[in-house]
Amino acid sequence: MKKSLMNPVFLRNKTNVIAVAALLSISNLSAQTFSDFNYHGNDKIYNDNPLKPDEFYSPILQGCYPDPSITKKGDDYYLVNSSFSMFPGVPIFTSKDLVNWKQVGHVLDRPSQLKVEKGGVSHGIYAPDIKYNKHNDTFYMITTQIAGGIGNMVVKTKDPAKGWSEVQKLNFDGIDPAIFFDDDGKAYIVHNDAPPKGSEQYQGHRVIKMWDYDLEKDQVVAGSDRIIVNGGVDLSQKPIWIEGPHLYKYKGKYYLMCAEGGTGGNHSEVIFMADSPKGPFVPAKNNPILTQRYFPRDRKEKVDWAGHADLVEGPDGQWYGVFLAIRPNVNNRVTKGRETFILPVDWSGTYPVFQNGLVPMKPKLKMPQGVQNQTGQNGFFPNGNFTYNDKLTDKNLDFRWIGMRGPRENFITATKNGVKVNPMETNIKALAPVSALFHRLQHEDFETSVTLDYKPKSEKELAGITLYQSETFNYVFGITKKDKDFYIVLERTEKGQSKLIASEKISLSKSIKFQATGEKDEISFNYSLDGKNFKNLGGPVSGDILSTDVAGGFTGSLIGLYSTSSNDIVPQ
Repeated sequence: MKKSLMNPVFLRNKTNVIAVAALLSISNLSAQTFSDFNYHGNDKIYNDNPLKPDEFYSPILQGCYPDPSITKKGDDYYLVNSSFSMFPGVPIFTSKDLVNWKQVGHVLDRPSQLKVEKGGVSHGIYAPDIKYNKHNDTFYMITTQIAGGIGNMVVKTKDPAKGWSEVQKLNFDGIDPAIFFDDDGKAYIVHNDAPPKGSEQYQGHRVIKMWDYDLEKDQVVAGSDRIIVNGGVDLSQKPIWIEGPHLYKYKGKYYLMCAEGGTGGNHSEVIFMADSPKGPFVPAKNNPILTQRYFPRDRKEKVDWAGHADLVEGPDGQWYGVFLAIRPNVNNRVTKGRETFILPVDWSGTYPVFQNGLVPMKPKLKMPQGVQNQTGQNGFFPNGNFTYNDKLTDKNLDFRWIGMRGPRENFITATKNGVKVNPMETNIKALAPVSALFHRLQHEDFETSVTLDYKPKSEKELAGITLYQSETFNYVFGITKKDKDFYIVLERTEKGQSKLIASEKISLSKSIKFQATGEKDEISFNYSLDGKNFKNLGGPVSGDILSTDVAGGFTGSLIGLYSTSSNDIVPQ
């Protein structure tokens, strides 16, 4: 094992040096101190479906936690998600019971691993796969990085909570790679790819390929690739976007599970079986084994887009599957993004089937036997309707706070009064790292607020909050300056075109409190100069631009604590 692949501590220290240098270069600008962050969710679905003592909610990870993959070592489960251009990348959670989850960090937490500084919000990390190899006691995370010329890649570690290796590029094209370790110690990679040149039969025609994997070189074996699925379950039906493959061995047989239909309204999960890891793979006659595509559009408590799943055996011997799905709002918009759900899996027959995965999904599940629901307590991630408070005074910020396209350490300073967000010379619309700390939007109906201690020095400086779907779809609500006066401004950016919704001159003598509230599909932006009484700016505005069905892309909305020294919002 190469030392450079398994020694992330030195590299993390090197990153700290770079971060300090970046902070020094912007220290002459006004620093904004954010404190007392509050987030509260109040969705009707949770109010209408209170939990009984033996129940828990699915999704288990609310908000933008898509493309889940899961593995197990001993009694410990580890789960990872796609992160696109968020930094650090690939959040990783651990659990002993599949109900209560703690975030232990991120897999890609250094600029040397994650080169997304010029990528759009939906570039970067796609569909990570995590697997534990019992033969060498090592965890592997394999993914596609659509940025920095990296492509398909792998990193590894002995302990997922203590840092991961440098990136090893893998010599094949396509996306969505997953690794499989057989009982005999051999390893294989499966992934989505284009059909051979000249053989594409229709738009969306893809194949699943397999490679032998050399564990000593951490590389696929040249020339070992073969197509194991062409098109999908039934090529004559022109299935689209066979992707997200995972390979399993169960009772002597090999199972290949894939997403099919595209990650939208026709999304599904399908399964194949073979006697050998290299096939031939025979599809189950009852495919798909998971989907929500057959039901009325206006159904109550709607879950949709279900697919892109991974399987694991639970602590009670019951199998489970984690997968992505969405919960659209009252206007059928997708503001929270694709979330991580879980269902038990029935594997009593030849093929596995998601229990209640082919009927309209419910928000509650029965807990595994002997498990106590501790979500939101004892350091476990919350779900349902919850309140999250953060004074923002801890030296080490909570893992849920992320940057965009670059390390948060490059623009923040921890103080006893809050976190200083030092403005970069980029604004929120830039395809570049921006000085904004982001928290995922996790509810349809929500209220979030933060206190800001700040006085801009010029019209080029602004600080406040942003509701961010992407660099081309977002709201900015903040303080700036015009001549000698201070102004509150609200700007809407749609398709990259910005419009001032409202502005108001204020007398700024001390800190200001910003608040954003969402109800159904409307957002209200409010501010308080005394910390108690709030005034609205701009009236309720539509949440349409925060939805992926309007903005495109693959991410959910983010709440940002934002500053810039390149403000282009002009008060009126």
